[in-house]
Amino acid sequence: MATLKEILTRRPVSATIRLTVPAGAARPAPPVGPALGQYRLNLMAFCKDFNARTQKYKPDTPMSVTITAFKDNSFEFTVKSPKVSWYLKKAAGIESGSGRPGHVVASTVTLKHVYEIAKVKQSDPFCQYMPLESICKSIIGTANSMGIKVVKDLE
Repeated sequence: MATLKEILTRRPVSATIRLTVPAGAARPAPPVGPALGQYRLNLMAFCKDFNARTQKYKPDTPMSVTITAFKDNSFEFTVKSPKVSWYLKKAAGIESGSGRPGHVVASTVTLKHVYEIAKVKQSDPFCQYMPLESICKSIIGTANSMGIKVVKDLE
C-alpha cells in the first residue's frame, strides 16, 4: 500500500517507450532521436547515460531499453540484457534459427552454453529472483523452438 507522501510525489507518466539500441552506440539519430524527441526528452542525457551503462557489453550488442517519460519532460529507463535468441544464435554460430524447428536442426549448443546464458539473464530485473534452473529450462525451450539442439557436450 502506497503512503500519502508517495501518492503526492508521483509524477504523471506521458509515455512508455521500448527500443532496441546497440550497446554503447546510442546516438540522437534514428531510432533514438525521433522516439524521444516527440516527448521532448533530453536526447544527449539519455545517450550519455545509456552508453555509460552499456559499456561493459561488446559494441553492437542489441540491448532492450524501456524508457518511462514523465509529463515534466524528465525520464527514467531500465536496460535489459540482450534477448535469449540472440545469445543462442551467437553460441551456435548461426545467423538465424531453423525454418522447420522440430524437423530440421539448425545447430547445437551445450548445457554449458545454456548455463552461461542463464547466469547473464539472471542479472535482468525480471529474472533476478528466479532460480537458475528455471531460467535454464526456459532457455532450452527457446532453443528447441529455434531448431537448436541442446546436448550434454559436443562430440
